[in-house]
Amino acid sequence: MSKPVFTCGIAGYGYMGEIRKQVIEKSDRLELIGISDINANTRQELSGCAVLSTTDALLDKSPDIMFVCTPNALSPKICVEAMRRGIHVFCEKPPGRNLDDIQTIIAAERHSVKLMFGFNHRFHPAVIKAKAIVDAGRMGAVLNLRGLYGKSGGISFHNSWRNDESISGGGILLDQGIHMLDLFCYFCGNFEDVKCFSSRAYWDFNVEDNAYVIMRNSTGQNAIFHSSATLWKHTFRLEITLEHGYIVVEGLLSKSGSYGRERLVTAKRQFEDEAAAVGNPSEEVTYFDQDLSWELEVNELIRCIDEDTPVTISSSHDARRVMEIISKAYLDASNNPGAA
Repeated sequence: MSKPVFTCGIAGYGYMGEIRKQVIEKSDRLELIGISDINANTRQELSGCAVLSTTDALLDKSPDIMFVCTPNALSPKICVEAMRRGIHVFCEKPPGRNLDDIQTIIAAERHSVKLMFGFNHRFHPAVIKAKAIVDAGRMGAVLNLRGLYGKSGGISFHNSWRNDESISGGGILLDQGIHMLDLFCYFCGNFEDVKCFSSRAYWDFNVEDNAYVIMRNSTGQNAIFHSSATLWKHTFRLEITLEHGYIVVEGLLSKSGSYGRERLVTAKRQFEDEAAAVGNPSEEVTYFDQDLSWELEVNELIRCIDEDTPVTISSSHDARRVMEIISKAYLDASNNPGAA
């Protein structure tokens, strides 16, 4: 028996809205029935499906799934209204501007609908392989994590809504760093203790362009992360130290290709009695050239709808957990002398 096709709407047709449109059109399980966007030029440029000026008009078309790709200030209201109407929701990260926003979304979550958030880095091939290695347990428990994720801004960076606190709720940590923090939680669970220094080192915004976060959880695992909008070379690097070795995810398959070729480095711990060079164990490097993360995360949502099972990957629980960390980080940074 053939599986049903789910109708879809996209709220907001910016960078992510365009990506979601491509994913929907590639899938034989999804049908795009409408896009809503306030930009008149966007509405004129798009063809082949209904393009509406308001999200309410799109919701009135009763899609099975609503993809929420709007700025952070608008996302919670759309998520809540869609779920109220019994529509499944896929919402981009971050889930609003602050912890209150995700709490509002969760309060409206219903058993009959599925709610998933766009933490696509979990579905990158190097991360999938790293998670499988960690979960297998052959390299022992995770001891600590270290991450670096940053970009250079760009000519139009000044004009981005992402740097307007009233719309975004925060700066580079909330906008991009949230992905790395989510991965930290993915590998180690929650982090209760959070320390943070933030700064406006270069960009003249009312939000941070750099954040330095140190975390610890109840099992004694530690993590350190630098989130930056002043890395003139785009960089993604996640280091996982385990009892019997280490894993490094470096580079990131992306639309721009600016983060370099994605690769996974693994190595077993070797002391001087078994290593050819002290402190330099033999490494195995695997390269990845195909990014299916966008499709894989949406396929996971489809699976949950098909089987009527709870969303357990990139769920509202995951979204709230990472927003709690960011809330603690911003609070701690605001209490530090010289904070942004």
